[in-house]
Amino acid sequence: MSHYFMNDDSIKSEEKVTKAVIQGQLFTFWTDYNVFSKSGLDFGTRTLLESIDIDSLKGKILDFGCGYGPIGIFLAKKGLQVDMVDVNLRALHLTRKNAEANGVNVSVFESDIYSNVQEKYDFIITNPPIRVGKKILYEILIGAREHLKKDGTLIFVIHKDQGAKSVVKDMSEFYQVEVLTKNKGFYVIACKLH
Repeated sequence: MSHYFMNDDSIKSEEKVTKAVIQGQLFTFWTDYNVFSKSGLDFGTRTLLESIDIDSLKGKILDFGCGYGPIGIFLAKKGLQVDMVDVNLRALHLTRKNAEANGVNVSVFESDIYSNVQEKYDFIITNPPIRVGKKILYEILIGAREHLKKDGTLIFVIHKDQGAKSVVKDMSEFYQVEVLTKNKGFYVIACKLH
């Protein structure tokens, strides 16, 4: 079975345009098969974006596992400096196309987890790929520490049915953890470096 966090050239491509209003602003997103949430902006990502206090964000942001780009493009539209990474080449193609469609300037590059991430960021923001399994998910969440600046923060969304409560507990060994919001089972979690 193919997953959106893998490259599978055998899967047909059928790009389509979706629209999304996020915090009162209209966005156009191209989506496709083998990319997460091809039918449009998913509820978890929407919950994440609508719970972020944009005014509290500063410095440079990494959109990890960017998919077709809604998180990073939304943040760039707010005037923030954003790098966007994914392992899925189709997703990166769509992200570049969507950045142009929405008139934002972002840096987009391929990275298997953090293999090509060279910088340290003020914020890493992600709707992480849960289906990779707990081991890799924790590599993503705990590994973020190596790519955050001294007072940096990881912000992510996860559903309670995907283990949100145990993730909060486990991450508190490595970060100062705060649940920013809960919405229909989705938890938006901020993990700040101590």
